[in-house]
Amino acid sequence: MTTTWKPIAAPLALALLGSLAACTAEESPESDAIETIDEGTQTLASVLAGDDRFKSLREAVEQSDLSGIFDGPASYTLLAPDDPAFAALGDKGKTLLEAEQRPVLVAILRDHLLPGHLTPEAIEAAIERNGGPVTMTTLGRTEMTFSRSGDAIVAATGEGVTARVGESAVAAINGVILPIDTVLLPREETPANSPG
Repeated sequence: MTTTWKPIAAPLALALLGSLAACTAEESPESDAIETIDEGTQTLASVLAGDDRFKSLREAVEQSDLSGIFDGPASYTLLAPDDPAFAALGDKGKTLLEAEQRPVLVAILRDHLLPGHLTPEAIEAAIERNGGPVTMTTLGRTEMTFSRSGDAIVAATGEGVTARVGESAVAAINGVILPIDTVLLPREETPANSPG
């Protein structure tokens, strides 16, 4: 069974995830494979600026002009591809940073943002409570499903693109950075005027 959370229900879902995380932490404090580092006095922008795992992501955020989101008062969870994830894109990753690709880059980054403050522990607790995967909607309106794979949390788009959530998530004053090992690009579509 899959639970779906739409943006309109995000505040309720976030409250549920927060309470689930608190219960799980009290019941088994040493059971979590992924640990969230609390940087609750810094913004997402500050944390991102100081974390050497995300140099390519920082450049993408700057090119997209979305930097203000990460300094603002609203709370977001950033599925943050690390530098090896961007390197795996090869030339395609470099092309995304070109000025004429800005609308595409903005759309891709919006699909890496979830509303609210979602720690891996809270996501794990929701999966446990649900007895299986949980689905949330990104700011880009893509459904993102979180499930367990062994000791790891896996994020998957509706198109079947998957990423593993890494260790050492960081909680900031206005959200959470969840490191992932893949840039969640939409699958390439066949052009409408191509043969076949």
